Amino acid sequence: MEQAVLPARRRSRVIRVGNVAIGGDNPVVVQSMANTDTRDVAATLAQIESLAAAGCEIVRLAVLDDDAVRALAEIRKRVSVPLVADIHFDHRLALGAVDAGVDGLRINPGNIGDEHAVDAVVRAASAACVPIRIGVNSGSVEKGLLRRFGGPTPEAMVESALGHVRLLEERDFHDIKISIKSSSVLNTVAAYRLLATRCDYPLHIGVTEAGTLIRGTVKSSVGLGLLLAEGIGDTMRVSLTGDPVDEMGVAWEILRSLGLRARGPEIVSCPTCGRTEIDLVGLAQEVERHLRHVTEVFTVAVMGCVVNGPGEAREADIGIAGGRGLGIIFRKGEVIRKVRGNENLVPVFLEELDRFLSERRSEEN
Repeated sequence: MEQAVLPARRRSRVIRVGNVAIGGDNPVVVQSMANTDTRDVAATLAQIESLAAAGCEIVRLAVLDDDAVRALAEIRKRVSVPLVADIHFDHRLALGAVDAGVDGLRINPGNIGDEHAVDAVVRAASAACVPIRIGVNSGSVEKGLLRRFGGPTPEAMVESALGHVRLLEERDFHDIKISIKSSSVLNTVAAYRLLATRCDYPLHIGVTEAGTLIRGTVKSSVGLGLLLAEGIGDTMRVSLTGDPVDEMGVAWEILRSLGLRARGPEIVSCPTCGRTEIDLVGLAQEVERHLRHVTEVFTVAVMGCVVNGPGEAREADIGIAGGRGLGIIFRKGEVIRKVRGNENLVPVFLEELDRFLSERRSEEN
């Protein structure tokens, strides 16, 4: 069956954050933010490594004070993933972060000090080829704009962001990325739609303060999915309350569902029904855990019906369908093995998965 095609992506200029190209024809980049104290080098390094292993391509770190700047220098030496320093109000921290070797800054030039402070940051960023991300949230819109627009409306957020942009453009700085986020999905989408028509800078998309795992996943999937389906978005973050590593699985599944990018296996499993006679939930979870660190792209089906399972998932590269006392393992809809005894389903299927992966890797080599 021929797959539907999304509209063309919005054409944006290209910037680089370390070795990652953003905008233009480059793929949408997945990023996150560490929630460790940056001054705790060991904990921050461990989280960066976990994020990178899960598919994070850019990591943002909070820089609160001079101690955090000093920690940045040590962290930068020991990781390969691009790092962005998140800084508010104090331009001296931005200068220190650039000296520490960060690959990007997240600042709003309108609130880091006077014109001399902005001049100094722009000079340092230009000399080091460090791009600047301007980030406006609904809670950070200037009071004058709130009065003018009657609150943190999409129009107010866009005007706030473009005001910060002008401060950089006036200094002939154009390595800029912009984000304008709200905890409201509809306001976020409306703001990005408007901003996309007002500039050609790359856009970092996300729904801020989206919530815990389930609520945050739903809100982020709806908001980011709408924007990406319209061709809007060059980098993205799924903001969840909790371990940022959890954000990676959601982000990559959003991209996969839209046919934009894929990482790791897609696991197709039926929702269970009254015909289910095996522990399908447990089987699906075991398969997911077993494949957690696999990056190859293929499809695995875990079905609860031996009658319809292979047919319903005939496009899967490998799958299993289980019934009372019997499991059928198949590849591309063709049965390759039958398993007697429900207790044998998990170990035997995991064995077949490993065999499938080994054969696939041998063929690729």
